[in-house]
Amino acid sequence: MHLFLVEDDPTMRSTLERALTRRGLRVSTCDHGALAVGKWQAMQPEVVVLDLSLPGLDGLQVLEQARRAGLDTPVLILTARGTVGDRVLGLNAGADDYLAKPFDLDELEARIRALGRRRGASAAEATPEHIQIGALIFDKPSGAFHHAGQVLELTPREAALLQALVARPGHAVPKERLFELVFPGAQEVQYEAVEVVVYRLRKKLAPTGVKLVTLRGLGYLLKAA
Repeated sequence: MHLFLVEDDPTMRSTLERALTRRGLRVSTCDHGALAVGKWQAMQPEVVVLDLSLPGLDGLQVLEQARRAGLDTPVLILTARGTVGDRVLGLNAGADDYLAKPFDLDELEARIRALGRRRGASAAEATPEHIQIGALIFDKPSGAFHHAGQVLELTPREAALLQALVARPGHAVPKERLFELVFPGAQEVQYEAVEVVVYRLRKKLAPTGVKLVTLRGLGYLLKAA
């Protein structure tokens, strides 16, 4: 996977470049906002990791220019700004994911690979009637999930949650959105009830090799093994 890392801090940039290269990624870098969009267009990476605090143009301006230029590469914003307001600004500007510093390198790699699967051969394959993620197949007309030729036995709430995740492969679905779909019209149910459904669903997905991943502060997504 080809990753474009836009980060002006030399220590952070070189550390991430070395670490992610050791983990099998091909990493190109840029340290200046005014140069980022041109390099992005020239190299056509599979994923962009973009810091917000950049010289020349800040990360949000870079992202807005890139989207206006038709660059649809998945973008993970990496920044020391950890407030909800900043996260919303980034996502509204066209980012696909957001990770605040300090962060765990394993989590960063997992998020990068999740975004990369949207553009790679291992992304969920969609047809008019079927969606497949790994060995898990969703039959749209019947609403059933299949694995190894067998129907996966799910409760209505488990099925509703899984359908919401399958509909957005490679994207995190917020807990609040899942709550609305799994517990429609519920007045006396807490948001934490979603976690109970997630826990039960994870156990049923274990034989399929498909993982239900929690992304801190963003929600949940499905990941093929």
